[in-house]
Amino acid sequence: MAMKAVLFDLDGTLLDRDTSLAAFVRDQYDRYAQFHQVDKGTFVQRFIDLDEHGYVWKDKVYQQLLMEYAIEGIGWNELLDDYLVGFQKHCVGYPHLVSMLTEVKKHGLKTALISNGYGQFQYDNAIFLRGASRLDVGANEAIFVGDHPENDIRASQAVGMKAVWKRNKLHESLDYADIIIDQLDELLPYVKSL
Repeated sequence: MAMKAVLFDLDGTLLDRDTSLAAFVRDQYDRYAQFHQVDKGTFVQRFIDLDEHGYVWKDKVYQQLLMEYAIEGIGWNELLDDYLVGFQKHCVGYPHLVSMLTEVKKHGLKTALISNGYGQFQYDNAIFLRGASRLDVGANEAIFVGDHPENDIRASQAVGMKAVWKRNKLHESLDYADIIIDQLDELLPYVKSL
């Protein structure tokens, strides 16, 4: 069956989440004097550690930071609001992002972004079926590109999609992905062969 669409995960696939998060946290640290009782590098690293690559929501991260460092004069909810508004200003895409997306579109493939970020929703395969449906293609006519072995690769395969794993430093080997890439431009030969 001919492929008609390529769907992408966001964090860790298109977006360099670690770099983006560190840039945001450094900026937030600079803007909030209440944090300055803690060394900046220590604060940033602790935030990143507590975040667990996005699998702990920021309300818990901020609550833990405020408690651990006995930071007063600011609430976790204010910091969370600042994160929700400000994070997007610090997003860093991986190399070859724009050129890869341009090439995919040139080949007439539809594209979509599926982000499974928070809560039980990330474990629900319906997100992949909904994405394909919104593009008006069958799951077996779509490729999914993601970085998480279970949430992205196994879940997209379970609904009939071809799964492309963008290798990451957390998971070094994966033998069940249909394709394995290290860089986004490595997707292009596969797309061109469709």
